[in-house]
This record gives sequence, C-alpha cells and structure tokens, in this order.
Amino acid sequence: MEKVVGIKFKTGSKLYYFAPKQGDEYTRNMPVIVETSRGLEYAWVVYPCLEVEEDKIVAPLKPIVRIATEKDTARYQSFQEKKQETMRVCKEKIIKHELQMKLVDCEYSFDNGQITFFFTSENRVDFRELVKDLASTFHTRIDLRQVGIRDETKYLGGIAPCGRVCCCAGNMPEFKKVSVKMAKAQNLSLNPGKISGLCGRLMCCLGYEIDYYTEAGKQLPKMGAEVTTPDGKGIVAGLNMLKMEVRVKSGDVNSGFTFRDYPVAQLQFKKPCANCPKAENADEDDE
Repeated sequence: MEKVVGIKFKTGSKLYYFAPKQGDEYTRNMPVIVETSRGLEYAWVVYPCLEVEEDKIVAPLKPIVRIATEKDTARYQSFQEKKQETMRVCKEKIIKHELQMKLVDCEYSFDNGQITFFFTSENRVDFRELVKDLASTFHTRIDLRQVGIRDETKYLGGIAPCGRVCCCAGNMPEFKKVSVKMAKAQNLSLNPGKISGLCGRLMCCLGYEIDYYTEAGKQLPKMGAEVTTPDGKGIVAGLNMLKMEVRVKSGDVNSGFTFRDYPVAQLQFKKPCANCPKAENADEDDE
C-alpha cells in the first residue's frame, strides 16, 4: 500500500493520484499545483490521504508541486474569465474556414503555453489551417481534440429528465457501458425518448441498479407465465421488482377477469433453467 493524495482537475472529472509533498498538509477542496504531461496544472484535493495498492497506481507517481498560492488562484481565475472570449474568437475562425465542426469547450494550460479546444463533428475535419490561424491570433501552442456526443454533454452540462444535473457532468468520472438489455431487465419503456439522455444516447443511470434488477428477475416469473396462487391458477400481468410482488390475472371471458397482487413467496411457477443457453436478439445489443 502506498500513501497518495486524490486530485481532480474539475467537477465530475476522473480521480488522479499524486504523491504528497513532504511537510505539506492537505485538506479537502484545497487548491494545489501539480505536474502533468501537459505541464503544471491547477487542481483540487478530493482525498487528502489515501492508501492504495501499488498495481492501481500509474508509474511513475508524480508529486504535488505545491499548495496553490493566492497568485496561483488569481492566475487560474484570469484564464477562466478569458474562456468565453477565446471560444468566441475560435467560433469565428471556424466559420471563416467553413469547417463542419461544433466547438464545445476550451482549456488554458496553467503556464499559458497551450490552449486546448474540444469540438464535435460527424466526420473527420482537416483543421490544419485553423490551427495556424489560432496560433497566430493567440500566440501560443494550439491543440484541437475531437470528442464524442457524450463528452459534449459532459462539458456543457445540463438538467437531466430526473431534474438533477446530468450524471456525466456532476458525478461520473468515466462513462460506463449501458445497453437496451438494462432497460428491459428493469421493465422500463423502450421508447427512445424515455430512456435517452440529453446527448441522445441511453441514460447512464440505467446501470446504477442493474445488479439488483438482474438478481430480482431470477426470482420472479416472466410476464405472461402461468403461476399457481393460494386462490388458484392465473397469468402474470405485472411485476413489481422493488416490492417483489406479482400481479396475477385470473378468471375467464364469461365470468370476468380479476387482478390481484401476490408476494412472490406465495406463488408457484416454473423457474428458468440456470444452465440453459439464452437466445440472442439483435435489438438487445449494447448501444
């Protein structure tokens, strides 16, 4: 185990490990200056003291350069204040060069030696002339990076259908794989408009509770299956995986149908074979 400090460069970003500087004491949300492959960067302490296994550390483990001073913080804030104007100029240059790309965000390196622009595009873009134009305008090194549509939402943020800030922008350091199978396992509507986020892709939160629903699904009968209840036989008409209850339809056309909810423990039904191969469906592929 090795003692490290957990660092983040922005809200919702990935957690990175750095070695503490000898003699310094850190607190949560304390601004610090760290050395990265892009040079010095301004960051914040998330975990002042962590012990992690050596195989989880990317070698070589770089140390924290120093605790950020007031001058460092003022410098960082000045870069943040220039971002909007910098992006405005870049958008004008994109229009000038007639490039099919959408500017998403930009970042200044702490030493002001580089500006990184993030953009989305449906196709590959030849931005060599744009880079030359931007370099001559800002008199610094320019880096353009194409990102995906999920990354665009992560950079821009927004309010998700649940009323909270989008997970990717607020509390998700890395994107996790989600699929239509997850929506089916949770008995959710497969209407794309109801299970898609602001980015137009499947919502990240589909994967939050999938482990529970997968296990619960193994203990419940399938929709339309025949079950035996304390009141007789019936057909499964609904499932409540949170309460572990089954809605059973009984009766016939002549006498009329009745619906009643039963705890799964009160039902008898044929459970699927654990070792039987499952049929694969093209519409269940991961998105």
